[in-house]
Amino acid sequence: MDHFEIAIVGAGLAGSLAALALADSGRSVVLIAPAPGRPDGRTTALMDHSLDLVRRLGLWERIEPLAAPLATMRIIDGTDRLLRAPTVTFHAAEVGLDAFGYNIPNTPFLALLEKEAETRPSLVRIIASLSQIEIDAKRATLKLDDGRIVTADLVLGADGRKSAVRAAAGIDVHSWSYPQTAVVLNFAHQMPHQNISTEFHTPDGPFTQVPLPGSRSSLVWVQKPDAAAATLALSAEELSLAVERRMQSILGKVTVEGTAQSFPLSGMAARAFGKQRTILIGEAAHAFPPIGAQGLNLSLRDIMAASALLSDLPVIPADFGARYDRRRRTDVLTRTFSVDLLNRSLLSELLPVQLLRAAGLQALASVPLLRNLMMHEGLNPGSALQTLRSSLQEKIGWQRA
Repeated sequence: MDHFEIAIVGAGLAGSLAALALADSGRSVVLIAPAPGRPDGRTTALMDHSLDLVRRLGLWERIEPLAAPLATMRIIDGTDRLLRAPTVTFHAAEVGLDAFGYNIPNTPFLALLEKEAETRPSLVRIIASLSQIEIDAKRATLKLDDGRIVTADLVLGADGRKSAVRAAAGIDVHSWSYPQTAVVLNFAHQMPHQNISTEFHTPDGPFTQVPLPGSRSSLVWVQKPDAAAATLALSAEELSLAVERRMQSILGKVTVEGTAQSFPLSGMAARAFGKQRTILIGEAAHAFPPIGAQGLNLSLRDIMAASALLSDLPVIPADFGARYDRRRRTDVLTRTFSVDLLNRSLLSELLPVQLLRAAGLQALASVPLLRNLMMHEGLNPGSALQTLRSSLQEKIGWQRA
């Protein structure tokens, strides 16, 4: 029976990055998950604050050739409603950055993390599934489907929405569904994207183009389930034309690559993000629609919070889960509520809701300070108030001078 300080269950992007970060902090770590399944055709947009962790792990030089910078982010009202919002454009240069972040294909990103895990002497990778887990005040005991038994001082659940770790810890969830399905694909296009990501807000949900290296982009097209099924049934030529038309031909002729995938949309938040010797990250803790590139960025903040808490503790205490829960609660619930509210505002046919949404985007388009605050908050949650305070202090100082 092998013992580790930390056992991580789930080797997706969140679990793999957590394993590397915690191993680099000097902890003994075991990463438990079956072999990767089918290739993941999605991409992940990592914002600037999240990239700090990737750089600290020494991964950026190998990831950068796979990634495309997001220098500009644009929101276009793609509805035909009476109250249409103006186009809002966010430039990274406005907040002193070359790019808000970078868009990275998931499949090569995961392959890189798998290889990197082999280079950490304090990290053991076990290719197996979790059969049973028992957690008490002293330790967690994990029984695997290959017969092995592992014990740990702390279990980190990164095993997705149906988390076995979460269930074993007795943590309930609040979940909800949306009448939406996300169609995900990559495509080549005739005109350069100029490192601009464009999110069309449609009555059925966002249609989001995100740059990839070269004249290529990734797409998340949120539709009603019947419409998504019809989209997936199109031939390659028909699908390419449908994407081009939905994009208003701003990138010229479109050629869809490979096979499109689909994912029904739902939301979920754990009732607690940690309990006793268990903590949850990624979609074991929270999940919501793909709006504003918030998903994995929130997961990386989970990892950074766990690392920060552990850095002050030579021995992992029995109440670590409760400490982590207190640290993460405000950030996770605020982000979940914000994304849910924005998504529901797109679906609402109520005129007052449409008016509020249009007015909000109008304010962002016309008030530079407000737009600046929103960009800072999107990059680094909690920083908007600090930025506002600094701006006011500069203004007061200039007036006095």
